[in-house]
Amino acid sequence: MSEHEDRTIHESDGPDTVERKMGHRESERLHRVARRHEFGRPELTELELGKTTHKVAEVEPMDVDGVRTMTVGTIVWGVIAIALLPFLGTLESTDRIWWMWTAVAGFGLGLIGVEYCRRRKNALRMQPGKRRRTN
Repeated sequence: MSEHEDRTIHESDGPDTVERKMGHRESERLHRVARRHEFGRPELTELELGKTTHKVAEVEPMDVDGVRTMTVGTIVWGVIAIALLPFLGTLESTDRIWWMWTAVAGFGLGLIGVEYCRRRKNALRMQPGKRRRTN
């Protein structure tokens, strides 16, 4: 494109002329922006609080009951406790036995947490008006 050509895009310009004036990189960027909603991105609304404006997406809260998260954490603490068993003598001699007790406490509290989350999940399932029902 020479210096004298007009880079302004007019309504009467065809797609080839528009792409030539914008350049292929800018054209590809605009196509990516236009396709974002195809990927399931929610619509954004603006919320003004004082002097600042925040963009807020209208999304449903995740329906997470916590059982899986608590189970994984409990398993990790249990594995750590088992992994520390061969080093129990070293931990005692270096005053780091608290590492073992931390892992044991994490495992024990995790078991309590798994049971709590399991009961909560079952209670929510019995009250479908409070949360969506999980399959």
